[in-house]
Amino acid sequence: MTWTYKKRFSIMLWIAILVFLVIILTFPKWISMFYPRPHYDLVMEYSAEHSIDPYLVFSIIRAESKYQAQAESSAGARGLMQIMPETAWWIAEQQGITEFDTEELMDPELNISFGCWYIANLQREFDGQIPLVVAAYNAGRGKVREWVIEQQWDGNTEKLDNIPFEETRQYVSNVLKNYEAYQAIYR
Repeated sequence: MTWTYKKRFSIMLWIAILVFLVIILTFPKWISMFYPRPHYDLVMEYSAEHSIDPYLVFSIIRAESKYQAQAESSAGARGLMQIMPETAWWIAEQQGITEFDTEELMDPELNISFGCWYIANLQREFDGQIPLVVAAYNAGRGKVREWVIEQQWDGNTEKLDNIPFEETRQYVSNVLKNYEAYQAIYR
C-alpha cells in the first residue's frame, strides 16, 4: 500500500511539474487572449506619431470600450477610446480639422488618432506622470489639476484612495493594471 501511494504521488508530482512547465513556456501565448492588440497598426502608427507608449493606448482601449469600435457610453462618449463629442471638437480644432462630424468617432482610425493626440497632450501637461494622465483622461484635466493644486492627490499610485471620485479611482487602478499586464506580455 505504501509503495502504491509513493508511486501515485511521484506520478502526480511529475504531472504537476509538466503542467507548470507548459504554463510557463506558453505564458505569453495564452494570456495574450485576455490582452489583445486590436487595430495594432493604427495604434502603433498614432502612438509613434505622438511619442506615447502604445501599451498605454491598448490599456485605455481595454478599459474604455473592451475593444468595441461602436461603443457609446450613457454620457455620450464614443468609439474605442470613448471620446466625448465636446473633447473631439476641441481636438479637431487644435489639429486644424474643419470638416468633422462626431459620427466619425466610431471610425477606429479617427478615434485612435484623436485619442493618441489627447494622451500626448495630457502627458505634456502632467509632465509624463502616467497616473495623472490616466486620471485626467477619465475625470478631465481641470479636475486633476485641481486635485494636485489642492494636494488631494499627486499621482502617487500608493495613494489612489486619495482620488476624490470613486469612478476615477477604479478607472486609474484598472488602466494601470492593464498597462502593467500589456508591458509584461509584449515587452
